[in-house]
Amino acid sequence: MKISKTALKAINGYGGIDLWKNSKYIEADVSVKGLAFTLKQRPFFRHAKIKMEIERPYSKITPIGKNKNISGVFDGKDVRLENSDGIVISERKNARKFFPYGRRLFYWDDLDMAYFANYAFWNYFTLPNLLQSSEIQWEEKSEGFLQAVFPDDFPTHNKVQEFYFDLKSGLLKQHNYTVEIISTLAKAANVVVHHNKSSEIFYPSRRIVTPRSSNGKALKKPILIDITVHNFRFTND
Repeated sequence: MKISKTALKAINGYGGIDLWKNSKYIEADVSVKGLAFTLKQRPFFRHAKIKMEIERPYSKITPIGKNKNISGVFDGKDVRLENSDGIVISERKNARKFFPYGRRLFYWDDLDMAYFANYAFWNYFTLPNLLQSSEIQWEEKSEGFLQAVFPDDFPTHNKVQEFYFDLKSGLLKQHNYTVEIISTLAKAANVVVHHNKSSEIFYPSRRIVTPRSSNGKALKKPILIDITVHNFRFTND
């Protein structure tokens, strides 16, 4: 697979190919709030812990809801809830097929949130690895601007997405997508407000998600999702 100039600059900006190929997991602490949570009657994340695999769609968030001892686990197409002993207390196969209609227009339960939050963070956090994926059709539209066409069954927001990177550093500036599990009208701009360093590796530490205009620009309001990543690290166990 040939990696474009912009993709290679981005991968290098986030630690380089070897780091991503030689690491198995990402761990992070995150806080998330915003109108999207409120509309689905969900509690905000306050220093929730995430652990995910880099090479495959697997992620775990603790806590996923009001009960601090319940984790939401995303595993391929399925989701489940686990207690603090790792015992499965509820699960839902092929979780995406249940969105967006019925009561999900107004309310998400813990399994719904386990699907949405985990797949979203898995996409956001593993982007430098996804840039190397032969499953995804990456096209450099112009320097610093990549378009991605995802496979139909890929756990992501929607099929065609846009990524804008800083020309000098290669770091992500904006990610445009449509959150189809909410609505085909939910066209969003995910703007990286700030990066931090962890062991000399940059990571997006603050993101603001708002609706976007017809020309792809982020609107100032409403703030749909406000993400703060308190720390970010690679592990192999």
